[in-house]
Amino acid sequence: MSLVSGPGRGMTAMPAEMQLYVDRHVRYIQSLDTRKDELEYWLTEHLRLNGLYWGLTALHLLGHPDALAREGVLAFVFSCLHEDGGFGAAPGHDAHMLYTVSGVQILATLDAFDELEERMKGGRQKIGQYIANLQDPDTGTFAGDEWGEQDTRFLYGALNALSLMGLLHLVDIEKAVQHIQSCANFDGAYGTSPGAESHSGQVFTCVAALTIAGRLDLVNQEKLGAWLSERQLKNGGLNGRPEKKEDVCYSWWVMSSMAMLNKLHWIDGEKLTKFILQCQDPELGGLADRPGDMVDVFHTVFGIAGLSLLKYPGLVEVDPVYCMPRAVTRRCLGK
Repeated sequence: MSLVSGPGRGMTAMPAEMQLYVDRHVRYIQSLDTRKDELEYWLTEHLRLNGLYWGLTALHLLGHPDALAREGVLAFVFSCLHEDGGFGAAPGHDAHMLYTVSGVQILATLDAFDELEERMKGGRQKIGQYIANLQDPDTGTFAGDEWGEQDTRFLYGALNALSLMGLLHLVDIEKAVQHIQSCANFDGAYGTSPGAESHSGQVFTCVAALTIAGRLDLVNQEKLGAWLSERQLKNGGLNGRPEKKEDVCYSWWVMSSMAMLNKLHWIDGEKLTKFILQCQDPELGGLADRPGDMVDVFHTVFGIAGLSLLKYPGLVEVDPVYCMPRAVTRRCLGK
Protein backbone atom coordinates (compact mmCIF):
# COMPACT_ATOMS: atom_id res chain seq x y z
CA MET A 1 0.00 0.00 0.00
CA SER A 2 1.48 3.32 -1.03
CA LEU A 3 0.63 5.70 1.80
CA VAL A 4 2.29 8.67 3.42
CA SER A 5 1.23 10.28 6.67
CA GLY A 6 -0.37 13.67 6.95
CA PRO A 7 0.44 17.04 8.47
CA GLY A 8 3.06 17.09 11.20
CA ARG A 9 5.16 14.22 9.86
CA GLY A 10 7.05 16.14 7.23
CA MET A 11 6.08 13.73 4.45
CA THR A 12 4.72 14.18 0.96
CA ALA A 13 1.26 15.73 0.69
CA MET A 14 -1.55 13.36 -0.22
CA PRO A 15 -5.33 13.38 -0.69
CA ALA A 16 -7.20 14.55 2.40
CA GLU A 17 -9.05 11.24 2.75
CA MET A 18 -5.72 9.41 3.22
CA GLN A 19 -4.11 11.83 5.69
CA LEU A 20 -3.54 11.03 9.34
CA TYR A 21 -3.70 14.33 11.25
CA VAL A 22 -0.93 13.47 13.70
CA ASP A 23 -0.42 16.87 15.35
CA ARG A 24 -4.17 17.33 15.89
CA HIS A 25 -4.47 13.91 17.51
CA VAL A 26 -1.57 14.75 19.81
CA ARG A 27 -3.21 18.02 20.85
CA TYR A 28 -6.55 16.25 21.35
CA ILE A 29 -4.99 13.73 23.75
CA GLN A 30 -3.08 16.46 25.59
CA SER A 31 -6.34 18.37 26.08
CA LEU A 32 -8.19 15.52 27.79
CA ASP A 33 -6.94 16.37 31.29
CA THR A 34 -7.85 20.05 30.95
CA ARG A 35 -11.61 19.50 30.74
CA LYS A 36 -12.37 19.26 34.44
CA ASP A 37 -15.15 21.84 34.11
CA GLU A 38 -17.08 19.48 31.80
CA LEU A 39 -19.64 16.98 33.09
CA GLU A 40 -18.31 14.28 30.78
CA TYR A 41 -14.95 14.38 32.56
CA TRP A 42 -16.53 13.37 35.86
CA LEU A 43 -18.95 10.89 34.30
CA THR A 44 -15.94 9.00 32.92
CA GLU A 45 -13.93 8.95 36.16
CA HIS A 46 -14.34 5.16 36.27
CA LEU A 47 -12.22 5.00 33.08
CA ARG A 48 -9.49 7.44 34.12
CA LEU A 49 -6.53 5.04 34.43
CA ASN A 50 -7.61 3.08 31.35
CA GLY A 51 -7.93 6.39 29.49
CA LEU A 52 -4.41 7.37 30.48
CA TYR A 53 -3.10 4.08 29.06
CA TRP A 54 -5.09 4.63 25.84
CA GLY A 55 -3.83 8.18 25.42
CA LEU A 56 -0.21 7.40 26.31
CA THR A 57 -0.12 4.43 23.94
CA ALA A 58 -1.61 6.47 21.11
CA LEU A 59 1.03 9.17 21.63
CA HIS A 60 3.84 6.62 21.55
CA LEU A 61 2.48 5.06 18.35
CA LEU A 62 2.19 8.53 16.81
CA GLY A 63 5.86 9.11 17.56
CA HIS A 64 5.28 11.69 20.33
CA PRO A 65 6.23 9.78 23.50
CA ASP A 66 7.00 12.95 25.47
CA ALA A 67 3.73 14.76 24.77
CA LEU A 68 2.53 14.01 28.31
CA ALA A 69 4.79 14.89 31.24
CA ARG A 70 6.28 11.65 32.58
CA GLU A 71 6.32 12.80 36.22
CA GLY A 72 2.67 13.82 36.10
CA VAL A 73 1.63 10.52 34.52
CA LEU A 74 3.50 8.49 37.14
CA ALA A 75 2.13 10.59 40.00
CA PHE A 76 -1.42 9.83 38.87
CA VAL A 77 -0.69 6.12 38.36
CA PHE A 78 0.78 5.78 41.85
CA SER A 79 -2.19 7.66 43.32
CA CYS A 80 -4.39 4.80 42.05
CA LEU A 81 -2.24 2.04 43.63
CA HIS A 82 -3.58 0.16 46.65
CA GLU A 83 -1.47 -1.40 49.40
CA ASP A 84 -2.47 -4.89 48.23
CA GLY A 85 -0.95 -4.24 44.79
CA GLY A 86 -4.14 -3.57 42.85
CA PHE A 87 -4.94 -0.38 40.97
CA GLY A 88 -8.22 1.53 40.97
CA ALA A 89 -9.64 3.58 38.11
CA ALA A 90 -8.84 6.81 39.94
CA PRO A 91 -7.78 7.81 43.46
CA GLY A 92 -10.25 6.39 45.96
CA HIS A 93 -11.70 3.79 43.58
CA ASP A 94 -11.63 0.07 44.38
CA ALA A 95 -8.91 -2.05 42.79
CA HIS A 96 -9.82 -4.09 39.71
CA MET A 97 -7.98 -6.28 37.22
CA LEU A 98 -8.69 -3.99 34.25
CA TYR A 99 -7.19 -0.94 35.97
CA THR A 100 -4.29 -2.97 37.34
CA VAL A 101 -3.37 -4.09 33.83
CA SER A 102 -3.47 -0.49 32.58
CA GLY A 103 -1.30 0.58 35.50
CA VAL A 104 1.30 -2.08 34.69
CA GLN A 105 1.23 -1.24 30.98
CA ILE A 106 1.84 2.44 31.71
CA LEU A 107 4.73 1.62 34.05
CA ALA A 108 6.21 -0.70 31.43
CA THR A 109 5.83 1.88 28.66
CA LEU A 110 7.58 4.53 30.76
CA ASP A 111 10.23 2.06 32.00
CA ALA A 112 9.18 2.96 35.54
CA PHE A 113 9.34 -0.30 37.50
CA ASP A 114 12.28 1.11 39.48
CA GLU A 115 10.13 4.08 40.52
CA LEU A 116 7.44 1.58 41.55
CA GLU A 117 9.91 -0.14 43.89
CA GLU A 118 10.90 3.21 45.36
CA ARG A 119 7.24 4.03 45.94
CA MET A 120 6.29 0.60 47.32
CA LYS A 121 8.91 -1.88 48.50
CA GLY A 122 8.33 -5.15 46.67
CA GLY A 123 5.73 -3.35 44.53
CA ARG A 124 6.09 -5.54 41.47
CA GLN A 125 5.70 -8.70 43.56
CA LYS A 126 2.67 -7.24 45.35
CA ILE A 127 0.97 -6.43 42.04
CA GLY A 128 1.76 -9.93 40.79
CA GLN A 129 0.30 -11.50 43.92
CA TYR A 130 -2.83 -9.34 43.70
CA ILE A 131 -3.38 -10.67 40.18
CA ALA A 132 -2.54 -14.25 41.11
CA ASN A 133 -5.05 -14.19 43.97
CA LEU A 134 -7.83 -13.53 41.45
CA GLN A 135 -7.31 -16.85 39.65
CA ASP A 136 -10.01 -19.45 40.28
CA PRO A 137 -8.13 -22.60 41.39
CA ASP A 138 -10.86 -24.84 40.01
CA THR A 139 -11.51 -23.38 36.55
CA GLY A 140 -8.22 -21.57 35.90
CA THR A 141 -9.89 -18.33 34.82
CA PHE A 142 -9.67 -14.98 36.63
CA ALA A 143 -12.08 -12.69 38.41
CA GLY A 144 -12.01 -8.95 37.88
CA ASP A 145 -11.98 -8.15 41.59
CA GLU A 146 -12.91 -9.51 45.01
CA TRP A 147 -16.58 -9.71 44.01
CA GLY A 148 -15.85 -12.56 41.63
CA GLU A 149 -17.11 -11.66 38.13
CA GLN A 150 -15.20 -13.82 35.62
CA ASP A 151 -14.46 -13.05 31.96
CA THR A 152 -11.77 -13.98 29.44
CA ARG A 153 -10.83 -10.27 29.44
CA PHE A 154 -9.56 -10.68 32.99
CA LEU A 155 -7.67 -13.86 32.12
CA TYR A 156 -5.89 -12.12 29.25
CA GLY A 157 -5.20 -9.06 31.39
CA ALA A 158 -3.63 -11.23 34.06
CA LEU A 159 -1.25 -12.92 31.63
CA ASN A 160 -0.50 -9.59 29.94
CA ALA A 161 0.54 -7.82 33.15
CA LEU A 162 2.32 -10.78 34.71
CA SER A 163 4.38 -11.42 31.59
CA LEU A 164 5.45 -7.75 31.42
CA MET A 165 6.68 -8.05 35.01
CA GLY A 166 8.29 -11.48 34.55
CA LEU A 167 5.89 -13.10 37.02
CA LEU A 168 3.91 -15.64 34.98
CA HIS A 169 5.12 -18.37 37.34
CA LEU A 170 2.75 -17.03 40.00
CA VAL A 171 -0.30 -18.50 38.23
CA ASP A 172 -1.43 -21.84 36.81
CA ILE A 173 -0.93 -21.29 33.09
CA GLU A 174 -2.09 -24.79 32.12
CA LYS A 175 -5.46 -24.36 33.82
CA ALA A 176 -5.87 -20.91 32.28
CA VAL A 177 -5.24 -22.41 28.84
CA GLN A 178 -7.79 -25.15 29.49
CA HIS A 179 -10.39 -22.51 30.35
CA ILE A 180 -9.70 -20.61 27.12
CA GLN A 181 -10.21 -23.81 25.17
CA SER A 182 -13.56 -24.31 26.89
CA CYS A 183 -14.63 -20.90 25.50
CA ALA A 184 -13.99 -21.93 21.86
CA ASN A 185 -17.08 -22.21 19.65
CA PHE A 186 -17.97 -24.27 16.57
CA ASP A 187 -17.08 -21.33 14.30
CA GLY A 188 -13.50 -21.25 15.59
CA ALA A 189 -14.03 -18.04 17.55
CA TYR A 190 -14.34 -17.40 21.31
CA GLY A 191 -16.79 -15.95 23.81
CA THR A 192 -16.58 -14.45 27.31
CA SER A 193 -17.17 -17.85 28.91
CA PRO A 194 -18.03 -21.42 27.87
CA GLY A 195 -21.07 -21.37 25.56
CA ALA A 196 -21.09 -17.59 25.14
CA GLU A 197 -21.49 -15.95 21.73
CA SER A 198 -18.39 -15.48 19.60
CA HIS A 199 -17.14 -11.89 19.62
CA SER A 200 -14.10 -10.22 18.06
CA GLY A 201 -13.05 -8.62 21.34
CA GLN A 202 -13.07 -11.96 23.12
CA VAL A 203 -11.23 -13.54 20.19
CA PHE A 204 -8.42 -11.06 20.79
CA THR A 205 -8.27 -11.77 24.53
CA CYS A 206 -8.20 -15.53 24.01
CA VAL A 207 -5.77 -15.61 21.09
CA ALA A 208 -3.44 -13.13 22.80
CA ALA A 209 -3.54 -15.08 26.07
CA LEU A 210 -2.73 -18.30 24.21
CA THR A 211 0.12 -16.49 22.44
CA ILE A 212 1.58 -15.36 25.78
CA ALA A 213 1.17 -18.91 27.11
CA GLY A 214 2.92 -20.33 24.04
CA ARG A 215 -0.15 -22.37 23.03
CA LEU A 216 -1.28 -20.75 19.79
CA ASP A 217 -1.18 -24.28 18.36
CA LEU A 218 -4.53 -24.94 20.04
CA VAL A 219 -6.34 -22.38 17.86
CA ASN A 220 -8.25 -23.59 14.79
CA GLN A 221 -6.42 -20.97 12.77
CA GLU A 222 -8.02 -21.52 9.36
CA LYS A 223 -11.56 -21.53 10.72
CA LEU A 224 -10.95 -18.55 13.00
CA GLY A 225 -9.19 -16.63 10.23
CA ALA A 226 -12.21 -17.15 7.99
CA TRP A 227 -14.61 -15.96 10.72
CA LEU A 228 -12.50 -12.86 11.35
CA SER A 229 -12.18 -12.02 7.66
CA GLU A 230 -15.98 -12.04 7.41
CA ARG A 231 -16.06 -9.13 9.86
CA GLN A 232 -15.14 -6.69 7.08
CA LEU A 233 -18.09 -4.83 5.57
CA LYS A 234 -18.46 -3.20 2.16
CA ASN A 235 -17.34 0.21 3.46
CA GLY A 236 -14.06 -1.34 4.64
CA GLY A 237 -14.85 -1.18 8.36
CA LEU A 238 -14.93 -4.20 10.66
CA ASN A 239 -17.63 -5.37 13.04
CA GLY A 240 -17.48 -7.42 16.22
CA ARG A 241 -19.91 -10.16 15.24
CA PRO A 242 -22.31 -10.99 12.41
CA GLU A 243 -25.09 -8.52 11.53
CA LYS A 244 -23.57 -5.67 13.57
CA LYS A 245 -22.38 -2.22 12.45
CA GLU A 246 -18.76 -1.44 11.73
CA ASP A 247 -16.74 0.24 14.48
CA VAL A 248 -13.21 1.61 14.30
CA CYS A 249 -12.15 -0.20 17.50
CA TYR A 250 -12.47 -3.53 15.69
CA SER A 251 -9.65 -2.33 13.47
CA TRP A 252 -7.66 -3.45 16.51
CA TRP A 253 -9.59 -6.42 17.93
CA VAL A 254 -9.90 -8.15 14.55
CA MET A 255 -6.62 -7.10 12.98
CA SER A 256 -4.48 -7.89 16.02
CA SER A 257 -5.89 -11.41 16.04
CA MET A 258 -5.22 -11.72 12.31
CA ALA A 259 -1.66 -10.53 12.91
CA MET A 260 -1.09 -13.22 15.55
CA LEU A 261 -2.46 -15.79 13.09
CA ASN A 262 -0.26 -14.39 10.27
CA LYS A 263 -3.38 -13.68 8.20
CA LEU A 264 -3.45 -9.88 7.94
CA HIS A 265 -3.57 -10.28 4.17
CA TRP A 266 -7.05 -11.82 4.51
CA ILE A 267 -8.39 -8.28 5.17
CA ASP A 268 -8.54 -5.54 2.52
CA GLY A 269 -6.03 -3.21 4.17
CA GLU A 270 -6.53 -0.27 1.83
CA LYS A 271 -10.30 -0.18 2.35
CA LEU A 272 -9.87 -0.50 6.11
CA THR A 273 -7.27 2.29 6.14
CA LYS A 274 -9.69 4.61 4.33
CA PHE A 275 -12.46 3.75 6.79
CA ILE A 276 -10.27 4.47 9.83
CA LEU A 277 -9.09 7.79 8.43
CA GLN A 278 -12.69 8.82 7.72
CA CYS A 279 -13.36 8.50 11.47
CA GLN A 280 -10.96 11.36 12.30
CA ASP A 281 -12.01 14.81 13.39
CA PRO A 282 -9.85 16.74 10.90
CA GLU A 283 -10.06 19.96 12.88
CA LEU A 284 -9.86 19.09 16.59
CA GLY A 285 -8.28 15.63 16.36
CA GLY A 286 -9.29 12.27 17.77
CA LEU A 287 -11.11 9.34 16.17
CA ALA A 288 -14.74 8.21 16.54
CA ASP A 289 -16.38 4.80 16.25
CA ARG A 290 -17.57 5.65 12.74
CA PRO A 291 -17.52 8.70 10.44
CA GLY A 292 -19.41 11.72 11.76
CA ASP A 293 -19.68 10.58 15.38
CA MET A 294 -18.08 12.19 18.42
CA VAL A 295 -14.44 11.27 19.02
CA ASP A 296 -13.06 9.69 22.21
CA VAL A 297 -9.68 8.44 23.38
CA PHE A 298 -10.76 4.76 23.31
CA HIS A 299 -11.46 4.79 19.58
CA THR A 300 -8.48 7.05 18.98
CA VAL A 301 -5.92 4.57 20.29
CA PHE A 302 -7.47 1.51 18.65
CA GLY A 303 -7.84 3.28 15.32
CA ILE A 304 -4.20 4.36 15.42
CA ALA A 305 -3.10 0.89 16.56
CA GLY A 306 -5.04 -0.57 13.62
CA LEU A 307 -3.22 1.78 11.26
CA SER A 308 0.08 0.67 12.79
CA LEU A 309 -0.78 -2.97 12.04
CA LEU A 310 -1.56 -1.82 8.49
CA LYS A 311 1.93 -0.25 8.38
CA TYR A 312 0.69 3.28 7.83
CA PRO A 313 3.88 5.30 7.23
CA GLY A 314 5.34 7.25 10.13
CA LEU A 315 3.65 5.23 12.89
CA VAL A 316 5.61 3.29 15.50
CA GLU A 317 5.24 -0.50 15.28
CA VAL A 318 2.61 -1.89 17.66
CA ASP A 319 2.77 -5.29 19.34
CA PRO A 320 -0.44 -7.15 18.37
CA VAL A 321 -0.41 -9.17 21.61
CA TYR A 322 -0.17 -6.23 24.03
CA CYS A 323 -1.34 -3.09 22.18
CA MET A 324 1.88 -1.39 23.22
CA PRO A 325 4.88 -0.22 21.20
CA ARG A 326 6.85 -3.25 20.03
CA ALA A 327 10.08 -1.72 21.36
CA VAL A 328 8.55 -1.58 24.87
CA THR A 329 7.44 -5.21 24.93
CA ARG A 330 10.80 -6.36 23.56
CA ARG A 331 12.51 -4.53 26.41
CA CYS A 332 10.18 -6.00 29.05
CA LEU A 333 10.18 -9.52 27.66
CA GLY A 334 13.86 -9.59 26.82
CA LYS A 335 13.24 -10.29 23.12
